[in-house]
Amino acid sequence: MKVHTKETQATMTPNKSLTYLKEGNVRFQNNLKANRNLLEQVNDTSDGQFPFATILSCIDSRVSAELVFDQGLGDVFSVRIAGNFVNEDILGSMEFGCKLAGTKLIVVLGHTSCGAIKGACDNAELGNLTKMLAKIKPAVEAIKEPADMSLRNSKNLDFVDSVAAKNVQLTIDRIVKESDVLAEMKNNGEIKIVGAMYDINTGAVDFFE
Repeated sequence: MKVHTKETQATMTPNKSLTYLKEGNVRFQNNLKANRNLLEQVNDTSDGQFPFATILSCIDSRVSAELVFDQGLGDVFSVRIAGNFVNEDILGSMEFGCKLAGTKLIVVLGHTSCGAIKGACDNAELGNLTKMLAKIKPAVEAIKEPADMSLRNSKNLDFVDSVAAKNVQLTIDRIVKESDVLAEMKNNGEIKIVGAMYDINTGAVDFFE
């Protein structure tokens, strides 16, 4: 598989970009890979890059966007931070990826059994981690069930995964609210912003559409 060029990137639409990622995840689940020569792609991208998607995901070692979507060099911008939330720096990176570099799709990718989400559920405190987890707390507070406080912790994986999914949704809300650039592109149909959850047990990505 060849790398994307300016010409092929121009043919990509938000929906087509989403289809590319869905098809890549199916290949991943079936232990298949698109036929690509990575060293050849190194050479082909040395003069420029024309990715079609920007993916915000967790730093979790099991959730590499390029792997779970079976993408090669130059295909996607990958933004990674524990808990896949946004701040000004990440929003700026996304604005660069979409407005200046031409990506047609933003995916906010959460995952099951997320350690950052567990930490937020347990009110963990450790150095700078304390302030970081505070950014995920709104998702914890938004999930009302179970009401029993003894069940609202990292041992309850159903609760953890519900918080993770809500965190994805709240992150998308923040992207649109805090980035006029991306909100305008979304409203104009230039880009699509979607959420998704990766299942660490199956390798499947469930898109929220």
